[in-house]
Amino acid sequence: MTETLPTPAAIDATPAPAEATTAAPPRQGRQGGRGRPQAKPQPTQARAPREVHPALRQLFTLYPKMFGAQFLPLKLGVFQDLLALHPDVFKRDELKVALGLHARSTRYLESVASGLPRHDLNGDAVEPVAPEHVHHAIMEVFRRRQARANQDLRPFAKAQLIEAIEASGLAREDYLLCVRQQDEVSTDLLDAAFAELAEQAAKRDALLRMFEASGKTVAEFADMYGMNPDDVIYAVERSRANQDALSAQAAAQAEAEAADLATEVGDAAAASVPESTPEKTAEVSEAPAMPTDASKAP
Repeated sequence: MTETLPTPAAIDATPAPAEATTAAPPRQGRQGGRGRPQAKPQPTQARAPREVHPALRQLFTLYPKMFGAQFLPLKLGVFQDLLALHPDVFKRDELKVALGLHARSTRYLESVASGLPRHDLNGDAVEPVAPEHVHHAIMEVFRRRQARANQDLRPFAKAQLIEAIEASGLAREDYLLCVRQQDEVSTDLLDAAFAELAEQAAKRDALLRMFEASGKTVAEFADMYGMNPDDVIYAVERSRANQDALSAQAAAQAEAEAADLATEVGDAAAASVPESTPEKTAEVSEAPAMPTDASKAP
C-alpha cells in the first residue's frame, strides 16, 4: 500500500539559520534634567537556530537538488523509493517524520503553489501536481504570509488562484468539486478569481467578434486599435479555443442525454410487454386437443 506524505499543516517547519541582532550602544547623558544617567538597555540575545531533523540532513546530503537551496514538489511514492534505495540509512518512522516536516514547510508549499511538476529523486519532472494540491498549497501559504504581513495579500493569492484554475483546465463546477473549500476566506477568494476569469473571457470574446467583423489582418487590426499583435493573437486563439471547448462539452452532454433517453424508452417498452407465467403455460399444455375431423366429435 502506498503511503502518502502528511497534508500541509499551519506551521512552518523549514529549518532557518540563526538570526542575531546587535543592540545599539547606549547614549550617555542626563534624563529629565535631574542628573540621573540613562539606564542601559539589556542586550538582545541571538535567536537559537532551529534544530534540523537528522534525516533531513541526510536527505540534503544525498539529494541536494531536491532538499537543498531550492525545494521541488516530490513525486508520489518517494517515501517508498527512499526506503528501498537506502534501507541502512533511514529508519521508517524517522523518515516519515522528516518528510512530513519537509512537506509542511513554507518553502516546499511555495514550490507546490507555483505549479511546478512533481520530481523524482534525480530532479527530473515526472508528473503534474493535482489541482487540489496546488490550490491547498496556495491557500496555506497565503494564510501564513497574511498572519505576519502588514498589508492585504489577497490580490496576490487571487492572482495565483487564477493561474492555477487556468492551468487545471477545469470548469468552475468541476474545480470547486475538486478542491472542496469550506471556509469563508477561501470561498471569497475563489469567487473573486472566477469573476475575474469570466470578465477576461468576455473581453476576449468581444475582441474576437470585432476582429472577425473587421476583415483585417492581425497586424492591421492591432495597428487600428493601438494593440500589440501578440496580444490580439493570444486573445483570438483563447476565445476560439474556449468556444470549441464549450461546443464539444454541449455536444457530449446532448449525446449523453440522448443515450439516457433511449435507455428510458427501451426500459418502458420492455415493461409494457406482458410476460407469460408458468401456470398459464402449464394450463395450455395440459388442455385436451380438439379433433380436427368433425365426424369424430362426440
